[in-house]
Formats: sequence, structure tokens, C-alpha cells
Amino acid sequence: QLVESGGGLVQPGGSLRLSCVAPESVFSIRTLGWYRQAPGQQRELVATITVGGLTNYAPSVKGRFTISRDNAKNTIYLQMNSLKPDDTAVYYCNGGGVLGFWGRGTQVTVSS
Repeated sequence: QLVESGGGLVQPGGSLRLSCVAPESVFSIRTLGWYRQAPGQQRELVATITVGGLTNYAPSVKGRFTISRDNAKNTIYLQMNSLKPDDTAVYYCNGGGVLGFWGRGTQVTVSS
């Protein structure tokens, strides 16, 4: 139900913007967010945004990543700046927490 886009290959220090379109039933009532999972590691929270626009970030991305939402488009974004190789992972869009709704993921690779 959630569809991500915008992943790809970028050099260290570069930027990418991820997008996630959610159905109205999820977008309008659920906290939305981004998680990521690197090879051999557990899925971890990256950032969340509430219906009212309050945001929360993992310490590892705070100051580099920005989550936002466009209510007219039922879309959330993750602007990722100053990317590091450690940011390499599959990024998943989520609605409603770990027991909620998930996208299929989009690969982000940070490498020179």
C-alpha cells in the first residue's frame, strides 16, 4: 500500500530524496516514517512524522536527514544530505509503526 521511490547510488557527501505515496486511509491518521535495513543488520528507525507534523530522528541521521509531508499529495519525503557509506541500506516507508503498513523498500547505496 505504500510505494517508495528515489533510491540509487550516490557518492559520499552527496544527497538523495526519497518519496513515499500512501493511501489516504493511512496518510491521514497514522504517524509515517522511514526505516532502513543494512545487510546482516536489524531494521532500524530513521525518522518519523506525525499527522500534526512533529518529527523525530535517529541520532545517527539528525542534522543530515529531513522528513517532511505533503498533505495534498499523500506523500512523505526523506531528504538525505551529507550521505555516508554507513547510510547504505534498503529504506522502507512505514505507516503506523512496526505493526502497521510497509512499502517494499528502495535501495540506497553510498559509495565512491
